[in-house]
Amino acid sequence: MTDIVDELKWRGLIALSTDEDALRKAFADGPVTFYCGFDPTAPSLHLGNLVQILTMRRIQRAGHRPLGLVGGATGLIGDPKPNSERTLNSPEVVAEWVERLRAQIAPLLDFEGPNAAVMVNNLDWTQGMSAIEFLRDMGKHFRVNKMIAKEAVSRRLNSDAGISYTEFSYQILQGMDFLELYRRFGCTLQTGGSDQWGNLTSGTDLIHRVEPEAVVHALGTPLITKADGTKFGKTESGTVWLDPEMTTPYAFYQFWLNADDRDVSKFLRIFSFRSHEEIEDLERQTEERPQARAAQRALAEELTTLVHGAGQTTAVIAASRALFGQGELADLDAKTLAAALSEVPHIQVAELGPAVDLFAEVGLVASKSAARRTVKEGGAYVNNTKVTAEDAVPAQEDLLHGRWLVLRRGKKNLAAVEVTGA
Repeated sequence: MTDIVDELKWRGLIALSTDEDALRKAFADGPVTFYCGFDPTAPSLHLGNLVQILTMRRIQRAGHRPLGLVGGATGLIGDPKPNSERTLNSPEVVAEWVERLRAQIAPLLDFEGPNAAVMVNNLDWTQGMSAIEFLRDMGKHFRVNKMIAKEAVSRRLNSDAGISYTEFSYQILQGMDFLELYRRFGCTLQTGGSDQWGNLTSGTDLIHRVEPEAVVHALGTPLITKADGTKFGKTESGTVWLDPEMTTPYAFYQFWLNADDRDVSKFLRIFSFRSHEEIEDLERQTEERPQARAAQRALAEELTTLVHGAGQTTAVIAASRALFGQGELADLDAKTLAAALSEVPHIQVAELGPAVDLFAEVGLVASKSAARRTVKEGGAYVNNTKVTAEDAVPAQEDLLHGRWLVLRRGKKNLAAVEVTGA
């Protein structure tokens, strides 16, 4: 075992703790059984959830036992959003999403050995409970004045939307989860985001009321912010999901590759499993030669491999290089190429026309005359082949997978044309 508290602090992963010294002692005396919960309010987890999963992975690697809870019950309710009620999904949809989330979490934890992970579902201990039992056995331990004071609830109470009793009761359900896991597995720690602190401490408060001798803890990780003020885990096309059908491995890789130099050190510490020395070396490289983007490349490769596998990482790196003339576009499989081109400006046309028309139409240049100048100056490329004639027209056999052309102006300006009538 290692001093995991110091490790988490070095990585900037501790924002709140019920008692840091007591938690440090518990880890030292361990192993500690701990849990983190994930609600199936969408068909996939996202990068914010990945912070929690990788924090679990770190604690497990330090010798402790993780319980991955996917909330088949709490997912039917939904924790209070800041400004509005959640849309309630059907039990069938939630059950499907539970399985999808379990499949995303499981590969990132170790299910063998003395501290093997266990996946649990809180529907197992709630679906047989009657409303009377819930109110008598759980509700009586919660004080409304304290529940109202929780940040997530107070924000909603002061908003135009208000809050329903359904979402108000969410913290009771989450508190009950911690109590149940304490009783079933000896679980004494819950981890989660600091924005969930009220829900996390509802569990410690409940256990202290029901089991006065118990010593339990809560640990909150910080919300991740970006230096440019935009929301972490978002791109122009939306949320970065872990599901490859919702965010392609190529787009996932590009998210990390495009990280701001001001953010990459923080991202390395939070997400990477490299050693302190390796991370500090990448931080020095970013400071000394930012144009090389060594830290971003290392992070993109590590995280894409972790989430999507080495094969996908190899494919997206090859695609990234080929798009900029450093590899063969024809060697890319259709799915990877389509995913890569969806991230650049692109148009659909029914049939092929002159290259200068395509450059102008897709927006790589301002006009056809500008396109002709680009050709004349030697800066126009179709499928990485330089366009040498102003009247050149790509042929049907030039289409990649019978469908795509990759246009490039200079070294870095990319676009794509999809021919739908070919």
